[in-house]
Amino acid sequence: MRAAVMHRFHDPLQVEEVAVDEPRAGEVLVRIAASGVCGSDVHAWHGRSNVTKTFPIVLGHEGAGVIEAVGPGVTTLAKGDHVVIAMFGPCGHCDYCGTGQPEYCDGPSRRSMYGEMPDGSTRLSQDGKPVYPYVGVGSFGEYAVVRAEMVVKVSPDLPLDMLCITACGVTTGLGAVFNVAKVTPGSSVLVVGCGGVGLNVVQGARIAGASKVIAVDTNPAKLDLASDFGASHCLRATEDPAELDAAVRRIAPKGVNYAFDVVGSPALIRQLLGLTAMGGTTVAVGVVPWGTEIGGPAGLFLFGERKLTGVMGGSNRPVREIRRIVDLYQQGRLKLDELVGKTQRLDEIGTAIEDAVGGDWARTVIRIDERLL
Repeated sequence: MRAAVMHRFHDPLQVEEVAVDEPRAGEVLVRIAASGVCGSDVHAWHGRSNVTKTFPIVLGHEGAGVIEAVGPGVTTLAKGDHVVIAMFGPCGHCDYCGTGQPEYCDGPSRRSMYGEMPDGSTRLSQDGKPVYPYVGVGSFGEYAVVRAEMVVKVSPDLPLDMLCITACGVTTGLGAVFNVAKVTPGSSVLVVGCGGVGLNVVQGARIAGASKVIAVDTNPAKLDLASDFGASHCLRATEDPAELDAAVRRIAPKGVNYAFDVVGSPALIRQLLGLTAMGGTTVAVGVVPWGTEIGGPAGLFLFGERKLTGVMGGSNRPVREIRRIVDLYQQGRLKLDELVGKTQRLDEIGTAIEDAVGGDWARTVIRIDERLL
C-alpha cells in the first residue's frame, strides 16, 4: 500500500510503499477512506509527542473506512462494514476494565499507543523491517490493521470524510466536557485555544447547556469559528496575561466554573486555575511534555476547593463516544461538516501537515480513497 512514512522528526513526509499483513485473530483490515490531520500528528512530526518511540512511523490517527477483511474469531464485524477507527480499544480483562473503567485500560492492548499490537508486533513493514502505525492506527495510508475493539461500525449513508475526525478531535473535545469536567447547565466555561479540539470543547459546552462560553485565541479567524460553534464571548489573546485576566473578570467577576487549556501551556494552566470560581474545575487538554510541572498556589485548592484534571482522549469509550457524536450530528446539534476547512490528497500530506500548524480552519481531511466517499 501507499502510506506517508516518517523516518525522522521534521523531515518532509514522503508517500512510500509499505507492506501490509493480513489480519490475525481478533483483528480487522480497514481500507481507509479519509483521515483527519490532527494537532497530535503535527506534534509527532515535530518530535513533541509523548508516544513516538520507534521509527519509521505511519502518521495519522483520525481514520474512517470500510472493512476489507476480518481475522479469525471476529464475529461482530464483516467485510463491507463502514467504520470509524478509535484511538484505542479496551482489553476487557485488566483491573480497570473489570471495575467498569475501560477508559483507563492498562492491559497489553494499551501498547497500541506506541504503534504495537498486544504482543509487541506490527502488521506493517518495509524491506522486512517493522513500520509502526501512529497510536496503533496509521491512517495516512491506504490500509490499517487494528484490533476489532478499536473500530466502531457506522451507517453506510454517513460521510466517512466527515466522520473520520470524530476519532480524536471531536471525541477529545466533547469528552473533556461531558466525561471529564461534566459541565452543568447554566454554568460558565472558558476555552483557551480554538483549534479542532478547542472548537469541540466550545460546542460541547453549548450542548451541555452552559450559559456563558468564553472562547480565547490569538487568531481572529478561529474566534469567528468559535462564535459559529456556540461561544457567547470571544476574546483575542495577547502576550500580557493580565489582559486576559481582566477581560474574563469583566464577563465572570467571580471566575468561571470550568476552564479548559487546549494549548498545552503550563503557565496558562496555572493562570486558568486562578480564573476559576470557588469549586471550579480547570481541565488540561493540550499536550504538555511528560515530567513538566503544572499546578498553582495551595490556597486555590485548600480554601476554594478548585480542581485540576487532565484529559486522556476525552476519557474515551469508543462505542459510547462515536455513537453519541453520530446521534448529535444526525440531530443537527453537533457541527462536523463545518470543522473541515480543507481537503487534500494523500500525495499532499507534507503540505497538509505544515498548513495545519497555522491554518485559519479547524481541520484538514486527507481523502485517501475517493471511491469510498
